[in-house]
Amino acid sequence: MELVAKCLSESINASQVLRLIHVGLLCVQRHQEDRPTMTSVILMLGSEGKLPSPKEPGFYVGEYMQDTAKSSSSYGISSNNELSMTMLDGR
Repeated sequence: MELVAKCLSESINASQVLRLIHVGLLCVQRHQEDRPTMTSVILMLGSEGKLPSPKEPGFYVGEYMQDTAKSSSSYGISSNNELSMTMLDGR
């Protein structure tokens, strides 16, 4: 529970925090059709039922291994994100 400030850790239920994080991960899945509707989110937060496992998020930062001429291998940081934009025009 390193995500919760120490001053709050005594008054917060750890299982509730983990459930909030889990639902948040479901909401940021890469493909829109995999994300829950707001109605589903409300039901998930208000119940104790089992939650589905989240898939790959829309934004991911991780390590990758890269070969270089100077050394046999080196590690770097990779980032994969996508952006879609909608421009709205008034009538």
